[in-house]
Amino acid sequence: MEVQDQESLGRWDGLGSRDASSRTEAMENICQDVMRKVEAIGPMPALAPSPPASGSPPNSDLNDILAHLLMLSKRCPFEDVKEQCIRLLQAVQDLGVRIPRPLGNGPSRFIPEKEILQVSKVDARTQSIFEDAFAALGRLDNISLVMGFHPQYLESFLRTQHYLLQMDGPLSLHYRHYIGIMAAARHQCSYLVNLHVNDFLQVGGDPKWLNGLDEAPQKLQQLGELNKILAHRPWLLTKEHIERLLKAEEHSWSLAELIHAVVLLTHYHSLASFTFGCGITPEIHCDGGHTFRPPSLSQYCMCDIANGNSHANHHDDLLGNQDMCGEVEVLMERMKQLQECRDDEEASQEEMATRFEREKTESMLVVTAEDEECVPSRDISRHFEDPSYGYKDFSRRGEHVPTFRVQDYSWEDHGFSLVNRLYPDVGQMLDEKFQMAYNLTYNTMATHKDVDTSMLRRAIWNYIHCMFGIRYDDYDYGEINQLLDRSFKIYIKTMVCSPEKTTKRMYESFWRQFQHSEKVHVNLLLMEARMQAELLYALRAITRYMT
Repeated sequence: MEVQDQESLGRWDGLGSRDASSRTEAMENICQDVMRKVEAIGPMPALAPSPPASGSPPNSDLNDILAHLLMLSKRCPFEDVKEQCIRLLQAVQDLGVRIPRPLGNGPSRFIPEKEILQVSKVDARTQSIFEDAFAALGRLDNISLVMGFHPQYLESFLRTQHYLLQMDGPLSLHYRHYIGIMAAARHQCSYLVNLHVNDFLQVGGDPKWLNGLDEAPQKLQQLGELNKILAHRPWLLTKEHIERLLKAEEHSWSLAELIHAVVLLTHYHSLASFTFGCGITPEIHCDGGHTFRPPSLSQYCMCDIANGNSHANHHDDLLGNQDMCGEVEVLMERMKQLQECRDDEEASQEEMATRFEREKTESMLVVTAEDEECVPSRDISRHFEDPSYGYKDFSRRGEHVPTFRVQDYSWEDHGFSLVNRLYPDVGQMLDEKFQMAYNLTYNTMATHKDVDTSMLRRAIWNYIHCMFGIRYDDYDYGEINQLLDRSFKIYIKTMVCSPEKTTKRMYESFWRQFQHSEKVHVNLLLMEARMQAELLYALRAITRYMT
């Protein structure tokens, strides 16, 4: 999508107003603008020639507006704007201009669209959060729609992200979006890259920087090493890496800027995990989200099948049901037995340490993906250096992830205060977001009510930290093998370490009796645990540099 001029941006902004008359006025201005552009094209021939290969007619300015209207007609939380956009698109089509249609079926390839969109219809709080998000950004993105299953968490997430990207802070706005692009590109997450390319241009970023990291300022280029290590092997980060950034003469970073950059990098690395883990699809108005080609029957069917949103979704799979019957009950029984064992006996410190090391070693041997190496496209890899550097299974090469004891450096006692001191309020926001994801519960498991899921949530969180070498002395890591089966571990490892390799089959193969909302909750846990693990390593390195 091309960056639009300030005047037209103002018109779109009016659609986010809480005041219905302001929205109507903004919509009228947009209608007039669209009709002027349509008239300028002149009369349409009865049989328009085929569009170019991209499926997009030549008049790109009008196309961008029509794609934006299509997005609003499907995603705007204000019904009046939705209806007016539908009417305007119909009027344009009646004049013989080809209008776009959405590609794919909804915000996620893994979750049926009707289930996602149903949430805001029945929950007033979710609807209100969606309206606030739309007012702030002029869009309601697919990530927010999927997170809408958990409105308490979504509110905390959006507040934090808004602060990081738009409120007062050490870094300029275009730097913030560029760092978002760099971080998302490490995992080849074109969804987030495209979103922030648009935002980067809208806040006045230099388009030349988008040609590649080597076209960006030296200061941003120097962040490449930190980006790479944090994304894939954060335990290798040392105070020397920090020193190089803070003492780079005219290109040096201040401590406050570096904290802001670290929070953004870890935010977008983990958000890339969530994006792939939930099968998030391109935004309707962005590349890959719409087409100007008319639907053909065969294409349409294939599209449905490819998106996995045909009528046979995995919750109705009768053959699979025989296979997995009792999966939830078995898990609940194990939780009960573990609780009883906890009450009866306590393992020694030596035994607890041994169980951690065993689980850490085993986690290295969990195979992440079914397919071969993903090679990033030039379009994405230009935003970072050293594309071959990724998460590797260290144990196979005799490498070892050192143990990071939370008792020596924790988020609560060390990281939180460091962030808050150098970037006020952000430590508090991150802490609330971590707590929200960790403590979120509806006391249900699939169809069972009044279940205490705290043991399961802790096992998931601690397993992720264990993969990063982080150990809690008071936790019995023997519980992990009892509660997390192999298919779930494969999903967790892939989503956290190599999210670009996550497949629909992996998503469907774990916890097959559970609701989609419960799987989204798992993904929130994975995202936040990953972010905290990366942050702990970065903040510890900064603390060591400072002392």
